[in-house]
Amino acid sequence: MRTFLRLEFLFAQYEHHRQDHSEFGVRATMDALLDILVVLSRYDLKSDILKELNDQQVQFTRLAMRPNVDRQQLDGVLDDITQAQTGLQRMVSQFAGSQLRESDFLDSILKRSSIPGGTCGFDLPHYHFWLAQAREHIRRDLDAWWVDVRPFCTAVDLYLRLLRGSVEIEPMDARRGMSVITPPGPALLIRVLVPIAARVYPEISAGKHRCTVRFMQAPKADTRPVQASADIPFQIQFCAL
Repeated sequence: MRTFLRLEFLFAQYEHHRQDHSEFGVRATMDALLDILVVLSRYDLKSDILKELNDQQVQFTRLAMRPNVDRQQLDGVLDDITQAQTGLQRMVSQFAGSQLRESDFLDSILKRSSIPGGTCGFDLPHYHFWLAQAREHIRRDLDAWWVDVRPFCTAVDLYLRLLRGSVEIEPMDARRGMSVITPPGPALLIRVLVPIAARVYPEISAGKHRCTVRFMQAPKADTRPVQASADIPFQIQFCAL
């Protein structure tokens, strides 16, 4: 789950920076792409996400037997799952590792990226030259590198969207900044929602039988966070299918 959430974060970064066609926008796009490829090369995520989608498909198929179910919406969800599964099944496992190993260009950028300023012009003249190419040239290369990532992006986004929508949001109160909650059952993901106007952020710890939410205050970025002393209204989701 943590890996899926990290990928979701990186996918959003990539899509954001793709809209910026300046040199530093393209650099940020490349950084996000390389981070995605590294994550995908470390784990056998193809089988993991396929298993999760299969489980979701089984659960949603069972819903068809219930009365008062919106069949049109349900059929749309099942179609989305089937398309995501098909896209993943067509892919070669461990493609990301192969892509990094077989591309000297990508590999050279990745190796220098861990060094502060390591991808500047005199360190990577090939990269500097590529960044100076026409927008269409850069877009074509980015699209070629992204084509194998797209099915993962589609599958992970779909899985997390369905998981987050699997249960209702429950209102809660944290007395003096802390709340101890007994979950209704096993959960794959715990979500805590609090208004930005409350000027607090949650720290969550969870075990098999209970979940503790502490709301922290940090008036300034360089001050040590402390637990809020006021009562904090918030919302929580224990997401599970």
